[in-house]
Amino acid sequence: MVEKFPMLGGLTSGFWPRLAGEVQDIGRKVSNYFAPESDASATNEYYEINIELPGIAREDVDVSIHDQVLTVKGEKHVEHEEKGKTYFFSERAFGTFQRSFRLPPDSVGDHIEANFKDGLLTIRVPKSGPTVESARKVEIKAG
Repeated sequence: MVEKFPMLGGLTSGFWPRLAGEVQDIGRKVSNYFAPESDASATNEYYEINIELPGIAREDVDVSIHDQVLTVKGEKHVEHEEKGKTYFFSERAFGTFQRSFRLPPDSVGDHIEANFKDGLLTIRVPKSGPTVESARKVEIKAG
């Protein structure tokens, strides 16, 4: 039998494994909080990055590029009106976030397009296209 937590003296049930699982869950939540979920794809003409930003206003999102790194920053504001309410729990997150993507060498950073609709930010980065070299004769000079 392989022990799951050898550093805890062989305890495989009870308090320590439960604590370790809770710490892992917190790590996942922190990771998701600071890095919104996204996907990246490509066509022959462009690269596309989609980032889920539910509950965030377009005005609170910034997209920039520097040295072939595309950075998306933003902030989700919290609006709690405490008057007459007793909260039993609140799972809504708020605060700042940032996500960066290194762009491939064939991307054209000068013509990036970003659209925001229904909590989804779609960024399209055009590709430079294949380089077409025309055939030419190379002159051989006498040594």
